[in-house]
Amino acid sequence: MFNSSRRLSGALLDLLFPQRCINCQREGQLLCSTCSGAAPRLRPLICQHCGMPWSSSSLCNACRSHPLKLDGLRSVFYFEGIIRQSIHLLKYDNLRALAVPLATLMREYLDTAALPGEILVPVPLHKRRIKERGYNQSALLARQLGRQVNLFVWENSLVRLRDTPPQARTTSAEERRRNVAGAFVCADLRLRGKKVILIDDVATTGATINAAAEALWKVGASSVWALTLAREI
Repeated sequence: MFNSSRRLSGALLDLLFPQRCINCQREGQLLCSTCSGAAPRLRPLICQHCGMPWSSSSLCNACRSHPLKLDGLRSVFYFEGIIRQSIHLLKYDNLRALAVPLATLMREYLDTAALPGEILVPVPLHKRRIKERGYNQSALLARQLGRQVNLFVWENSLVRLRDTPPQARTTSAEERRRNVAGAFVCADLRLRGKKVILIDDVATTGATINAAAEALWKVGASSVWALTLAREI
């Protein structure tokens, strides 16, 4: 009864206030297929470990010197244009409904480039950030993606111990690694032997995801991959 009423209310709101694409203003969706289809995607050739654009199918120079401590990292788009705008609106303008079409784009990526996993774990925010923002954008993406790919989402498995400065304010890869070293802990023993996919909105060097993966390895996860909507190059 409650779900039926909620669906009816949603349909009425869509009728009175139809959604429009945040980019072209076309009526129908918050992110239309034309605009999302034009967004630049990361495609091979990429480093087979960190997923960064690379001139061959081998490991990039960064992974040869400082390999990420996870099985692999993949991203769908470059962090620019409509994707950058969408993530900004999702994170900072409370446009939570964008999580649905953005998660759909992540699911479409997995349809063609599947990752091994049985549990989705969003990269957590510190409780102070949650209090300020009211939600974790990575958890919103993970929930919607989990529904679409029929995987469990364990939102509370990882805890962020330190409210680290935003990675965008750091300058070098080494500084980013130091910034998040030991920032996460996992006490969820249910993850022992599980294949985990970490979910986040944006990756740059992969330092944050790497620190989160280290916490998952410590409780015995059997594999840890990561998927982000975008990659800042």
